Amino acid sequence: MQRRQLFQYGAGALAMMLGIGWWRVDGPGAPKPTGQRPLPLTAMDFRLTDHEGNKVGPETLIGRPTMVFFGFTYCPDVCPTTLSDISGWLEDLGDEAARMNVVFITVDPERDTVEAMAEYVGYFHPAIRGWTGPANQVARAAEGFRASYERAPTEGGDYTMNHTASVFLFDAKGELVTMIDYHEPREFAVPKIRRALSEDVEGAT
Repeated sequence: MQRRQLFQYGAGALAMMLGIGWWRVDGPGAPKPTGQRPLPLTAMDFRLTDHEGNKVGPETLIGRPTMVFFGFTYCPDVCPTTLSDISGWLEDLGDEAARMNVVFITVDPERDTVEAMAEYVGYFHPAIRGWTGPANQVARAAEGFRASYERAPTEGGDYTMNHTASVFLFDAKGELVTMIDYHEPREFAVPKIRRALSEDVEGAT
């Protein structure tokens, strides 16, 4: 009986945590999802710059499993939380993490310069790359991934950005494997990443 009560308590806590995450990110006020599956990376067409000044695009990601997250450096909670989660997942992967592309694409290129992205991603796992570029190219990237974002005014004439908070996971061929939801527990997220890595190995044999 005691084990059953503990299980029920744990399930309730998990549901509450996921519910809070939904309310803050995918609930009222969040951008509406496009309802479309992301394109394969091979079908996307955009040109950005990484945090070291290198020109990058979807072709940069082909050949290795890839995680992509959209956000911005002025983000108060969702982005640092997700990038911290990603850092934890990569630590769990150990040496396998070196086989992945991990990219953070800004939805706020007006403020997120190459230098700003370099400073920001420096706070997280070294495998994470920051990508920025002209607003029209960021829009093209978001369109390919079927990510949503919008500028939202705040008090004092400033603004924030509402955006899709899921992590996109692709295999080495550039096909979508799955998505990892905001605040998804590590015990669910890491096996999804390992699946993309195993598909990479199977494709190479």
